[in-house]
Amino acid sequence: MRASSPENEYTSQTSRQPGQLSDENGTLAIHGDWTLTDYQTLKRRVADYSGKQWNTENIDIKSLGRVDTAGASLLAKLLGPDGLATLATQESTLPREQSALLRAVAEALQEKPLPEPEGEAPVSQFLTETGRTVEAIWHLIYLLSGFVGQIIATLFVVLPRPGRWRVTAFVAAIQNTGLNALPIVALLTFLVGAVVAFLGATVLKDFGATIYTVNLVAFSFLREFGVLLAAILLAGRTASAFTAQIGAMKVNEELDAIRTLGLDPVELLVIPRVLAMMVSLPILTFVGMLSGLIGGAMVCAISLDISPAQFMAIVERDIALKHFLVGMSKAPVFAFLIAAVGCLEGFKVGGSAQSVGVHTTSSVVQSIFIVILLDAVAALFFLEMGW
Repeated sequence: MRASSPENEYTSQTSRQPGQLSDENGTLAIHGDWTLTDYQTLKRRVADYSGKQWNTENIDIKSLGRVDTAGASLLAKLLGPDGLATLATQESTLPREQSALLRAVAEALQEKPLPEPEGEAPVSQFLTETGRTVEAIWHLIYLLSGFVGQIIATLFVVLPRPGRWRVTAFVAAIQNTGLNALPIVALLTFLVGAVVAFLGATVLKDFGATIYTVNLVAFSFLREFGVLLAAILLAGRTASAFTAQIGAMKVNEELDAIRTLGLDPVELLVIPRVLAMMVSLPILTFVGMLSGLIGGAMVCAISLDISPAQFMAIVERDIALKHFLVGMSKAPVFAFLIAAVGCLEGFKVGGSAQSVGVHTTSSVVQSIFIVILLDAVAALFFLEMGW
């Protein structure tokens, strides 16, 4: 391989012509080499001519020398990517390599619209959403089952050891979940009892059997409405409070501090709330049953001329004790699950206030859904058992 002499290098350097722009009778002529070596100079020259919109028909590119990607990008800035691509395609005097380079740079700088995503078929979209929903429900059931097992295991550890009982927190939770909820539960069940009595009297009047309005009110409240309305109220009122309290503690890193001290958050925060709910809901259920019966008795006394004494006599004669026991037996189960869902959603809160709101809403929806679902399952079970 023959080395190049200093004379050849000098000839190569002197033969290089920096790029030029000139306006010749309205035609923009592009001369010389457009390479990275003269980039700053070329950039200033392009800025001088960039104020005018140049048409590809009025551009002369025949005298263009060597060009690289840096020079091609300046030409694209001057002429526009579309203009440069058109000029590189139409000009047949350019070498094939230069024409290909100019087209490649122009296409790279062109603003191409993003391709629109292909619409998913309705059936496929429905199946996808169904699968995601089923997966989310399964994940929720999985987490709730594990959390319920952890609560039960902690109860077996704590209950035999009175020294570990948190009596103050337990009593405070009973006051917040039970005593403070008594007025709203009593008022709601009283009004629902009156509405059920009105409906029963209206329907049974056509059959001449208005006396059975007493049986309808007593049966529905002792067996279903008393516990169901109280549980739904606690699901909306108390489960959300549990989630907000524990979620705020997690946001403020208080749960991390509890674990750092070697304490168990489930024993410290969950157990008192669960036990308080299991005490409060049966009491509220009993109050709801009485309030519903009182509301029905008031309507019967006003509309059907059935005195309160006669109302209670019919209840004592026709309504068996098992209906009351069936209603009361569901209260501790509902209370346990409502408290578990509320506390679990509190532990799932992230590090923001928005997460607290999201999980608070989720705890209310899940609690009400679980209560209604279990009530329906229990109704079918007791029906099949003949209880």
